Amino acid sequence: MVDQIVFGIGITALAGALATVAGAAEDTESDIGSQGDPNSQVQLAPQMGYIHRIFNKAIAGEPPAYGLWVALGAGVAWALMAMQVNAVLAIILGSALAVFVQGIYATTAYLGRIASLAKFGQPVYIDIIKSMTTVTMAHAFVAVFTTVTVCYLINVALGHPFPLPLLGLVWGIALGAAGSATGNPFYGKERQYQSQKFGAGVPIAASGNIVRYAEAGERNSLDNGWFSSKLGGPASGVCFGLIVFFELWRTVIFEEIANGWGAVIVGILVILIFAVIDRYIEIWARKTYGPYGKPEEAA
Repeated sequence: MVDQIVFGIGITALAGALATVAGAAEDTESDIGSQGDPNSQVQLAPQMGYIHRIFNKAIAGEPPAYGLWVALGAGVAWALMAMQVNAVLAIILGSALAVFVQGIYATTAYLGRIASLAKFGQPVYIDIIKSMTTVTMAHAFVAVFTTVTVCYLINVALGHPFPLPLLGLVWGIALGAAGSATGNPFYGKERQYQSQKFGAGVPIAASGNIVRYAEAGERNSLDNGWFSSKLGGPASGVCFGLIVFFELWRTVIFEEIANGWGAVIVGILVILIFAVIDRYIEIWARKTYGPYGKPEEAA
């Protein structure tokens, strides 16, 4: 019994570490492709007279997109393993095929988006397609490969009853949600709208007025990746890593208590603790950086 728990904790720690890498890669990939929160403003910019060199491949949100790609990678890996292919090779091949689909998705989405904006003078930049697509595919491969590996560990090492493709769909959606909810504000709110005050939102008069110039000239999506890899990516990685760790940890330790209700109760307690911490951080950030503080009275 003790050996099983120790083994389960080890797998949980390994899965959490892989999930941290996946979250960092996912957020950087989505920010390079402007698939996250500020993509609507990037699409709107040419209509407001702001021509830009930012790659934009948003059709769906990150959760459904990554649900598709991870489920596809896990499904192919699952089929190859059923054909007695080595598990590591099967996961690599499945992830590579999923990323090939992601690359087609990114290219057609970018070209389709720009074609619809041609009457506003937005050109198609061939160098942007060549450089951005390969960079997003590289980051997507890291994210898909590590997440499929997490699903494989959950299925084989921890004995989860769901088949690998279904686990890929569930954890792919969770990966996209973590990156969308956590990492995007570090790029979309501060970097994309750095002329706006913290918490001010985007007024109608400033719609589409995105930041188009970087330190070394005209800005492109590699600048977004450089910025996100320092802040949004690590934040998303920590978020997704903690989700995977706490989900598996409470199951490994407390599932045998009260016919499974022990794991449920611990999960609820973890949610409540994080809700209190989040609320405290939000209040602290508003008071420290927000524009809504009460003016100080003159002495």
